[in-house]
Amino acid sequence: MTMHVAVASDHAGFLLKGKVLAYLGELGHTVEDLGTRDTTPVDYPDFAEAVAEAVLSERVERAVLICGSGVGVSVAANKFPGIRAGLCHDTYSAHQGVEHDHMNVLVLGGRVIGEALARELVGAFVGAEQSQEERHLRRLAKIAAVEAKCSVESFRSPAHAD
Repeated sequence: MTMHVAVASDHAGFLLKGKVLAYLGELGHTVEDLGTRDTTPVDYPDFAEAVAEAVLSERVERAVLICGSGVGVSVAANKFPGIRAGLCHDTYSAHQGVEHDHMNVLVLGGRVIGEALARELVGAFVGAEQSQEERHLRRLAKIAAVEAKCSVESFRSPAHAD
């Protein structure tokens, strides 16, 4: 199964991003490069937002997001309701995150993993299919309920008072 996949990184993930784009192309997927374009320092939340927009608008089916450690873009991407970004360093998590948790964004640490492991993780991520088992769907519904509750509560917080 081929899919349309977005890939983005900050400056620290730029070199690995090029390798991931090429590998996805080798696998037959169409790819969309959402930046950055070089190693000039940039702000990683901007690229997490670009990936979230691409996934949530259904312009792409999945995405790969890279920064130095993977932690920053993971935190930023998961602020968007409907994004399920997982930082992975092993192939089990890369495919199980899709299967059980319907992970739609794979996060990699460009300064943490090498090209060979990145290829394995990306392959496992795009090769995995979402489970439709009741127990997984029940858990995902609970996550959606938390997202909805938190969105409503954030508008009621003192920071948003008139």
